[in-house]
Amino acid sequence: MKNGTLPVFFIFCLLLLGVSCTSKLDTGSIDISNWKKDRNGCLGLRIQDLEELRELKNSFLASYNQELIKTFGRPDRVVLVDKSQSFFVYFLEPSDECGIKPEKEPLKVLFRLNAVSKVSEVTITYLNP
Repeated sequence: MKNGTLPVFFIFCLLLLGVSCTSKLDTGSIDISNWKKDRNGCLGLRIQDLEELRELKNSFLASYNQELIKTFGRPDRVVLVDKSQSFFVYFLEPSDECGIKPEKEPLKVLFRLNAVSKVSEVTITYLNP
């Protein structure tokens, strides 16, 4: 390596290390063990934390996708919109994966992720991305 590229290489390595060392997010009084047990919202446990989630949703902005996964578990669905954005979907009410056909679209929380896998928007909605 040339001397000019050595500092750039070390800065890149430090940035990569900082991104890879993610931790869990602060979720206030949300019961995360219940959240993780309630895949696709089938047990009705996630909806109990709806108000706390509404209060905290903006605190998740600029978080990395790995921080979301460490905190909330694997998303129920991942929707790829294009090369520059995707959505992590966590159902708050029972989804069609629960073995029953819901009468209406279930309530869900959508985490919009930008091209560098950082949360750019958090929405609680009945609409699909």
